[in-house]
Amino acid sequence: MKIVKDGWSVIAGCLVVPLLVAAGCHALGWPRAAMAFCVLGGVLCAFMVFFFRNPGRVAPADPNMLVAGADGLIRAVEVMREEKHLKAETVRVSIFLSPFDVHVNRSPMAGEIKYLDYTPGKHILTIQNAASEYNEHSNILIEGADSRCLVKQIVGPIVRRVVYWLSLGQSVGKGDVIGMMKFGSRLDMYFLGSDVQVVVKKGDRVRAGETVVAVLKKGEAR
Repeated sequence: MKIVKDGWSVIAGCLVVPLLVAAGCHALGWPRAAMAFCVLGGVLCAFMVFFFRNPGRVAPADPNMLVAGADGLIRAVEVMREEKHLKAETVRVSIFLSPFDVHVNRSPMAGEIKYLDYTPGKHILTIQNAASEYNEHSNILIEGADSRCLVKQIVGPIVRRVVYWLSLGQSVGKGDVIGMMKFGSRLDMYFLGSDVQVVVKKGDRVRAGETVVAVLKKGEAR
């Protein structure tokens, strides 16, 4: 089991800070408080190791199969027009992550990174549709050989940070790691409606980089 590089400093902090406090409590003659902070440090450290895990994934070899960008539950599959980046009719597939899901994100398709940004905004509950537009979020536009895809990492209302580890013009493979939801809880994928057939539905559970969420229409994709 791998740990993402951004997780090590958090893991170390969750262990070292409680242990330092425990040492101070011990020096002051408060053994019970010292023990409590030692336990707290161990629990926090274990949770952060669990949270920042990055299990290996194997994407399907078929180039026409597009995969989930995050682990979690399909919250919605909606037909809508995306005007800012794709400027076309799209199918938006929204994935909701629980605290127990892997929060590493992966590319739904192979291609080149054509656009990247991080947009500030509100912090409404990500279960609401408006969160995709108005919450703080990243935009990642991937252009493949036969189609394009927009990925949005969307922050939640409490601990709010999402990151991508990409640069403009970079090539990514299907299922490659592209970033992480650092306690964010929703990822949206926009596929061109003319190019794909979505094969998941609301309520399905998916795994990033492995679960097929859409299939390119052979002979029609562009």
